[in-house]
Amino acid sequence: MVKALTFDPKKCVACKTCEIVCSLVKTGRCNPSQSRMDVVTFDEEGFYSPTACFQCKEAWCVKVCPASAIHIDEEIGARVVDEAKCVGCRMCTIACPFGNIFVSPEGKAKKCDLCDGDPNCVKFCPTQAIKYESVDSSIGNKKYRTFKEVMLASQSDSESEL
Repeated sequence: MVKALTFDPKKCVACKTCEIVCSLVKTGRCNPSQSRMDVVTFDEEGFYSPTACFQCKEAWCVKVCPASAIHIDEEIGARVVDEAKCVGCRMCTIACPFGNIFVSPEGKAKKCDLCDGDPNCVKFCPTQAIKYESVDSSIGNKKYRTFKEVMLASQSDSESEL
């Protein structure tokens, strides 16, 4: 069993509290563009989903980093960026199939590190759309299934309107 962030799009109201809290904790400022959390919005469908790094079992960002700046924190299972080693090459951003890693204006890779095992996005989500819980499947597969369900639900809602 591993612990992972899980998201319930049915509970998300797109308040973006998770983005604000994340940016405040990580940068000292309320700057959602520097948040490691993102709320994906499907405005036409009225559908929202928080998302962050999936902490993939086979983390491509870790594999492609030429500076070995991303490592796995074995204690909490997070893929963590060592900013002292990061050269800002953006290979990790290219490798992540979900777009959950970015390079800051300072030229360093940024991504969710699970707040050392106590994610602030979970603590401050007013609707409990984000949880940090034990999961029995691989993290990447669970997240992929969640997004697949979101997309299928969105597609079926669109088709029923026709």
